[in-house]
Amino acid sequence: MASSASTAARIVRSFGFAFEGLATLVRTQPNFRIHLVAACAALGLAIALRLSPPEMALVVLTAGLVLVVEALNTCLETLCDLVSPTYHPLVKKCKDVSAAAVLIAALAAVGVAALLFLPRLR
Repeated sequence: MASSASTAARIVRSFGFAFEGLATLVRTQPNFRIHLVAACAALGLAIALRLSPPEMALVVLTAGLVLVVEALNTCLETLCDLVSPTYHPLVKKCKDVSAAAVLIAALAAVGVAALLFLPRLR
């Protein structure tokens, strides 16, 4: 059985890898940066409009969902490029569907924003 010190070191190392991945997304992915700015703007507006805690939670979850799907899209596209550096119709389909997932999440976020923010901005 692993000692608690080695378990703690493993956990700290795992967080390091996660932050490295986050830094890679921010540094290399323009669409991730766009979604990140939109998420910050939505959170700022939610605070300014004094949304209730459940409404704020919905904004946080929705923004998080978009960022997670964008990260997964980046992973899938990177893996596709590794597996098939040249054009392949199935890789195109995979990338297109992955991009569609980001679009669906982003449209859902816009819907949530409209439902929460528009009544308060009238």
